[in-house]
Amino acid sequence: MFEAIAFYFFAALTIACFTIVVTANRAIYAFAALAAGMIFIGAFFFMLDADFMGVVQIVVYTGAVMALYAFGMMFFDSTQPLNETIGSQKLILFLAFASAAIVVAMVAAPALAISQSAETTLSEGDNIQTIGVELFTTYILPFELSGLLLLTAMIAGIVLASKKMEYSQEEERKK
Repeated sequence: MFEAIAFYFFAALTIACFTIVVTANRAIYAFAALAAGMIFIGAFFFMLDADFMGVVQIVVYTGAVMALYAFGMMFFDSTQPLNETIGSQKLILFLAFASAAIVVAMVAAPALAISQSAETTLSEGDNIQTIGVELFTTYILPFELSGLLLLTAMIAGIVLASKKMEYSQEEERKK
């Protein structure tokens, strides 16, 4: 029962975060929601007793989002003042308290659970070894293609950043 509640909770949070990514007007909100969504995806791995994959999801993909954030901030003018208006303070206060209550419930639920012992068939070493064997045998092509995709994105970011730097240097020379 606890697993089903946790699954639907994290599914709703993940969908909400990625909806914010698509609909956000400001890049900083989209990046923050993208990082949170990647962390929530890591929660699915923890629920499946794939702790190694959960940690990898959080460290690698959230780190990649932070690198994307750094590249994104290079393209925006941070010298302009940012005027924001908070629409509904009562809604924000309600969501903050609801989030805090849910986090407390998630931390307290395993301690209050009757006896939900999940037995794993593989030990820690076997789990990591199995992941490595599967990754470099069965899934080697998608693994290599994702590496090429990340390399292409990195090169494209560097090219775009250098073009913007050249453009800004030309503007400075004109002044």
